[in-house]
Amino acid sequence: MPDTKKKRRWRPGDRKDGWLLRGTSPMERVSPFIMKKRSDAQNYFRDSLEITEIEKYIKRKREEGLKGFGLMHVLLTCYLRAVAAMPAVNRFCVGHRVYARKDIQVSLVIKREMTLSSPDTALKLHFRPDFTAEDVYATVSKAIDDYRNDPGGGFDSAAKILNFMPRFLLKFAVWFLGLLDYFGLLPKVLTDLSPFHASFFITSMGSLGIPPIFHHVYDFGNVPLFMSFGAKRQRYELNRDGSVRTVRYIDYTFVMDERVCDGYYFASAAKLMQRTLKRPDDLDRPPKRVLEDPKIDKPKKNGKDGGRTDAPDTEAAASAVLD
Repeated sequence: MPDTKKKRRWRPGDRKDGWLLRGTSPMERVSPFIMKKRSDAQNYFRDSLEITEIEKYIKRKREEGLKGFGLMHVLLTCYLRAVAAMPAVNRFCVGHRVYARKDIQVSLVIKREMTLSSPDTALKLHFRPDFTAEDVYATVSKAIDDYRNDPGGGFDSAAKILNFMPRFLLKFAVWFLGLLDYFGLLPKVLTDLSPFHASFFITSMGSLGIPPIFHHVYDFGNVPLFMSFGAKRQRYELNRDGSVRTVRYIDYTFVMDERVCDGYYFASAAKLMQRTLKRPDDLDRPPKRVLEDPKIDKPKKNGKDGGRTDAPDTEAAASAVLD
């Protein structure tokens, strides 16, 4: 398993949850001042995924004893592969600055029971980019079991405290927390609890039996990417010999903060995820390498690192990490 941790000393501008990017272009530095909120910088992306191989993979994992293993685990592992190969998707923008996040945190919303009266809660899970599908399954299962055993803990406890405040005090409290976050002074205990401070937010509309929605990214916190996937659907397609076959698909959407990296980089990461999902068996093995964000350090003046770009060649990154 590759070593994914590299110790770095703190430097001015760094935060508890991220390293300040130092090799940015003038446009990258100015754009957060033009697009001041995440809702100003939202881009929308929609695509479909043929899931024949994924369904075979899920069936095999369940036969191996991973009860409840499903599409959510596959998509989460695929996202980790994308971060391993293209780490800029794990950046975030806050305080008019862009940071490389120090770890991978994923938020998701669950219900205790699938009823209208059952309340929602947000879980926040910590992953590493070298996790396999079984590592992801174990992490998700433990988080859900812990919540069911102690449904009042975590973020719910903090939300209950805020819920008792009168409106004017609650408004001030949220504003003050946002002010602390702007300057990187929000206590780590709060950022660890907050589902709005994460790498990635994912929600399943498939469990509700509906197509995916375009879910906004939140202005509060620093989540730059929100994914939604819908119910499975069937489509009839023609083979080359004229015969008809039934193919199963899911639709999925991304809403992303364009300030963290450019559209070419996001598109390349999406293609990399599609490539990975066509070979789900690869998710049983960790990636060979985990790449680091190229802009944590300034390019060296001697020019040796001056050629580094925000968007490395997709095929080269995929070969280095996945093959």
